[in-house]
Amino acid sequence: METTDKTVITIAAMVNAPVEKVWELWSDPEHIVKWAAASDDWHTTKAENDLREGGAFTSRMEAKDGSFGFDFGGVYDAVKPNKLIAYTLSDGRQVEIIFERDGKTTHITQHFEAEGTNPIEMQRGGWQAILDNFKKYTEANAG
Repeated sequence: METTDKTVITIAAMVNAPVEKVWELWSDPEHIVKWAAASDDWHTTKAENDLREGGAFTSRMEAKDGSFGFDFGGVYDAVKPNKLIAYTLSDGRQVEIIFERDGKTTHITQHFEAEGTNPIEMQRGGWQAILDNFKKYTEANAG
């Protein structure tokens, strides 16, 4: 990830599943809509993903009560299967996700540039909650 003047937040998780399964569940829209939420009162209603350098992705996250929703998307800058995904969000912020095989587990480290509206800890907590939800979903569906 390039160094900029922006604050970069790092989150991580150890997922008890092989990297190939982690990669599949992370990148397949059929699965993205099942794990991409920070809490039980939110959900992702749609996801599209063209996982290749120059490819685009988009998803729609909404509160289950219909009170709020937003689109999340960007373009991939680098894709190295089972190892790395780097992308630029539609607002220009950069994100890098590193997948490291550790036997039958996978360590995921995610770096992302903070946006300027919400407090850093709130952003870290929200992104970590989504990653934790991914971990839970993947471990339940890895077999």
